[in-house]
Amino acid sequence: MVARPDTARKLLIYWMDGLTVFMALFAVVIIVAAVLDGSISPAVAAVSLTCLIGFYALFPLLLRESFDSRPRPTLKLLIAGVFAAGCVVLMPYNEYARGVLLQPEPLWLSAASLYLPLRATAWLSAAVVTAFTGYTSLVTGQGWQGVLLGSALATATLIGTMRLWRWLWWMIRDAHNSREAKARLAVTEERLRFARDLHDLLGHSLSVITLKSELAAKLSTKDAGRAAGEMAEVRELAGDALARVQQAVHGYQALDLEEELAGVRAALEAAGTRCVIDARADGLSPAARSLLAWAVREGGTNVLKHSNATRCAITIDGGVLEMLNDGVRGQPAAPGNGLSGLSERLATAGGSFSAAPTPAGEFLLRAAVPA
Repeated sequence: MVARPDTARKLLIYWMDGLTVFMALFAVVIIVAAVLDGSISPAVAAVSLTCLIGFYALFPLLLRESFDSRPRPTLKLLIAGVFAAGCVVLMPYNEYARGVLLQPEPLWLSAASLYLPLRATAWLSAAVVTAFTGYTSLVTGQGWQGVLLGSALATATLIGTMRLWRWLWWMIRDAHNSREAKARLAVTEERLRFARDLHDLLGHSLSVITLKSELAAKLSTKDAGRAAGEMAEVRELAGDALARVQQAVHGYQALDLEEELAGVRAALEAAGTRCVIDARADGLSPAARSLLAWAVREGGTNVLKHSNATRCAITIDGGVLEMLNDGVRGQPAAPGNGLSGLSERLATAGGSFSAAPTPAGEFLLRAAVPA
């Protein structure tokens, strides 16, 4: 069962926020230490700290923008790039800072990769890594091969990781949206079926009733006997239409328990929830089985729409249904219209209903019907 997308997004973003704060604090310590030992002047350190804080303040904002969609490059991204370049140019070059020097440049490229197509990301990365390698080799005297290798590896790793994180969250979000779409589609299909049945049942009858009523109205002043005959036929047609509607509504209300159990199992397992069913309902009356079928339908919908369940157990024994799942979300919310309607339906029939979290951290829906 996939997690809710907002939870997955928070985990990914907040973890990156924590890592960003750690790197920023580490870089600040390096700059302060360089000022204390005289490696750089306080003025250069102040400008360097400004660039450092500006970059690491913008970086989380760039991630939040780009995780929801693939936005176009923005002024915010450009300013972050300028701050990253300032960090590279102004930060002290000593044995403690060499690892830090590789951080702003690949981090900025990893953020830029979320705004750019893959080909544009590759060209931009090649240009930035080349410029960084040349500048670092010139200033520090290090061999360009080692600087190039380290910068290229860090850039490729961070870009790949960042794009993988966003892809992972998009997959979680799409899976969650798919679950909700399936639930809405099931409701819509049922409404269309019922509307189609009513149209088929009433369309012809009402058309004939309308025509015969108009004919009877015209004949009422000319041939009262024939008009009375037409109205008698209208009454018969209306009675027949009413009986058909009552039959259709009764069929809609009288659900089949086995079909509902199979449908709920298929829907839950398609959404990633393992469903175990133990049903013993052979001795129940048709009315009791229909009530339990409604409870199964509403309970399955509740699991799909309002939980993060990975497992759901459905048990029916002696007119008592229990649906237990492990997908409780925080504080229990007020019951929705579906569960409220189910509770009223069961109470009217002389049964009972409850739905609440258990002390073990699970959610239990219990419905009892008169046998």
